[in-house]
Amino acid sequence: MWGGNGTAVTEFILLGFSGFGSLRGPLFWGVLCIYLVTLLGNSLIILLTLADSALHSPMYFLLRHFSLVEILYTTTIVPRMLADLLSSCPTIPPASCFMQLYFFALFGIAECGLLTAMAYDRYAAICRPLRYNTLMNPGACGSMVGAAYLTGVITGTTHAVFIFTLPFQGANTIHHFLCDILPVLRLATASTFWGEVGNLAVTIAFILTPFSLIIASYACILATILGTATSQGRRKIFSTCSSHLFVVMLFFGTGTAAYMRPQAGSSQDMDQVLTFFYTVVTPVFNPFVYTLRNKEVTGAMKRLVKRYF
Repeated sequence: MWGGNGTAVTEFILLGFSGFGSLRGPLFWGVLCIYLVTLLGNSLIILLTLADSALHSPMYFLLRHFSLVEILYTTTIVPRMLADLLSSCPTIPPASCFMQLYFFALFGIAECGLLTAMAYDRYAAICRPLRYNTLMNPGACGSMVGAAYLTGVITGTTHAVFIFTLPFQGANTIHHFLCDILPVLRLATASTFWGEVGNLAVTIAFILTPFSLIIASYACILATILGTATSQGRRKIFSTCSSHLFVVMLFFGTGTAAYMRPQAGSSQDMDQVLTFFYTVVTPVFNPFVYTLRNKEVTGAMKRLVKRYF
C-alpha cells in the first residue's frame, strides 16, 4: 500500500504493552472490568433517560448522547487493547488502523462538543432561567448534538484521509497501544509538517476552545449563585454542577496534556499513560458522578426497579 520505491507497509506493530511482561495478565483483567463497568453504567443512563418521563429534559437528552459516545469511544479502543494484551506480537492491518484512528478522532471530538453543550445547558438553567425553555428548546438541543457529531465526522475524516495518503515504507512500529494521530504520523516517510499543523489546529479548535468556553460558563454560574442564591440554593447548584465539572477536568486535563506537550524531550511512556487515562479510565467515572450524586437519576432508577421487579 501507499506507493513509493521502498517496501510498502502491510501491517503495523503496536508496542504499547511490550514492556509489561508478567503484568499483562493482571492488566488485561483490570481493563476488562473497567470496560464492562463503563458499558453497563452508561447503558443504564441511556435506559433511564429514555424510560423515565421525569428525565425527558434537555440536560438528560444531552447526557444520553454523552453516554452513547462514551460507549462508542471506549469500544473503538478497548476490545483491540484486550486482544493485544493476550498477544505476544500485537499487529494491526493498515485498514483497521485507519478505521480506529478515524473513529477515535470522531468520538473524541464529539465528546468535547457534548461536554460544551452540557455546560451551556447549566449556564442557561442558572444564569438565564426565564429564557431557559427558549434557549434549550428541542430544536436547539438537536442542533447542538448534531453539530458535535458532524464536527467529529469532519475532523476524523480529514485526519484519517490525510495521514493514510502519506507513504509508509519500512518502519511499521507504533510506540503506542492504539493508532493515535501523532504516533502514526511519525512513521510516514514523507513530510508530516501539514499533518502536525493540522493536529495542533484541531487541538486548539476542538479541545482548548471548548474547554475555555466551559470554564467561562462556570465562571458565570459561580458569579450568579454567589450573588443571588441562598446558602441552600448554592449547595444544590454546586452539587448539580460539580459532577459535570469533574468529568470535564478529567477529560480535558489529560487530553490537553497529551496533545499540547512539546515533542522534544516528550516521553512516549507518558503519552501512553495520559491516553490510557482519558480513553479507558475517565469514561468509567461518568455513570458514577451522574447517578450516585444525582437524586433525579437515583429516583428514576428506583422507579424502574419497582416497575419491573
